[in-house]
Amino acid sequence: MAERGDQVRLTGVVARGHHGVFEHERRDGQDFVVDVVIGLDLRPAGTSDDLARTVHYGEVAADVVAVVEGQPRDLVETVAEEIAAVVLARPAVETVEVTVHKPQAPVGVPFGDVAVVVRRQRDVPVVVAVGANLPSGEGVDPARTVRTAVRQLHRVRGLRGVRLSPLYVGAPVGGAAVAGQPDYVNGVVLARTSLAPTTLLDRLHRLEEDHGRTREVRWGARTLDLDLVQYGDPVLGDDVRAQTPALTLPHPRAHERAFVLRPWLDLDPDAHLRRGEDVRAVRDLVHDVAEQELRVLDAGGAR
Repeated sequence: MAERGDQVRLTGVVARGHHGVFEHERRDGQDFVVDVVIGLDLRPAGTSDDLARTVHYGEVAADVVAVVEGQPRDLVETVAEEIAAVVLARPAVETVEVTVHKPQAPVGVPFGDVAVVVRRQRDVPVVVAVGANLPSGEGVDPARTVRTAVRQLHRVRGLRGVRLSPLYVGAPVGGAAVAGQPDYVNGVVLARTSLAPTTLLDRLHRLEEDHGRTREVRWGARTLDLDLVQYGDPVLGDDVRAQTPALTLPHPRAHERAFVLRPWLDLDPDAHLRRGEDVRAVRDLVHDVAEQELRVLDAGGAR
């Protein structure tokens, strides 16, 4: 939880709300005081000096005020839960602790304070596309690299239930840079994570680098490619949508790529992918890319 790692603390946010079970509380309102403790990995922000790699606490404060001043609720517990959900939706956040104080609560006896505390952490499904078309070392072919990388994903703290699809082989896709490249070995990994999307993406990039990945040419040949395709469940509406230099979600071209859609469908016949405001079944999207030729390399995948 948040207390074990890096934190951003925002305390004493005051806003007037109309929450409570009594008629006078709904009519007159009262002041609520909110504390938020956000757990996240601050190393990317600390080393880059980039606001996009952390949380903007001014925006978090505005979110807190919006919830408190918003729809009246009977229970402070509901207010705390709604604040936690809004904060956890921010891409860098992994855990959150929300304390909602109700200092004017109608307790009926003298008291100093009454507060509700909720602690929440991420636990969401993620989709990662994995591929390679260059050897990552002497005698280490792309298929072996992919399987090794997936075994390493099993050891990433904050990632669980890692499953690899069957592996496929197909021609590279992209611009002029793909001309003359060898075929790719591709698959898809499904897992659940407590990591924030930005943190998970950093872990994926670090693993790519461990296998000799370089980024000089867009769509260039590579020893290992790990793309974060989707974070969260678009059917439930809790998927993260982001468009920043550091993070783009969902992957903007996944819906065009048979080498992503077909292995994903093999693992999850009920899979869905967001495209803008629409959520499409992957089984339907596969029909749109049927002309892209793939052959199965390994029908069993890897665990």
